[in-house]
Amino acid sequence: MANERIIKVTGKGNLKVRPDVTRITITLDGQNKEYGKILEQSSKDTEELKDILEKQGFERSDVKTLLFNVDTRYESYQTKDRSWKERFVGFEYTHKVKIEFDSDNTRLGRILYALATAKEIHPDFRLSYTVKDKEGAKNELLGKAVSDAKAKAVVLTKAAGVNLKDILTIDYSWGEIQFEYSPMHDGVFRNALMSSDGEELGIDIEPDDIEVSDTVTVVWEIE
Repeated sequence: MANERIIKVTGKGNLKVRPDVTRITITLDGQNKEYGKILEQSSKDTEELKDILEKQGFERSDVKTLLFNVDTRYESYQTKDRSWKERFVGFEYTHKVKIEFDSDNTRLGRILYALATAKEIHPDFRLSYTVKDKEGAKNELLGKAVSDAKAKAVVLTKAAGVNLKDILTIDYSWGEIQFEYSPMHDGVFRNALMSSDGEELGIDIEPDDIEVSDTVTVVWEIE
């Protein structure tokens, strides 16, 4: 309404969450001149990966696909007249999957060793950490943001000599909050294998807290 008196305040919530879930993102890829054979290879490589992970205590259904793509590959070449052209060389597949488990450095070492020493496939992998109760963390974060908005509104209305009344609206971002912390990539673990002769890597990782933030905008009626 035209005579409605309101105050709009944006509050920000900040939260540090202790990660308790380990995530390994694994990427398989391969090339072949024939489309049918590249699909066959991708299936064979994926089954080999699942065989490896099954031996580490995972169910085959625990291997979750994040991305699967088959694309054409071309290469540039120089002709006799020194001009550059491209020619088709085949197909390339990329299959990215993830596995997650309750954080355990001993188990992590066994899994990474098995991946890094696989004979039939040569996967790339990335280690990261996340949290099990994401919804609980999101709710706590939003609560902090609303509290921050109210604290600011109280200061502003007191300085202006007016009073807060009822909340009219609360708007907040619906974007996905990324509860993920990644300390390093697979090259570190592959280098560690050079000095390892056992069936696991001695992993001693204490992941840092995951820091996240979000905002809410609250509109109050004032008098």
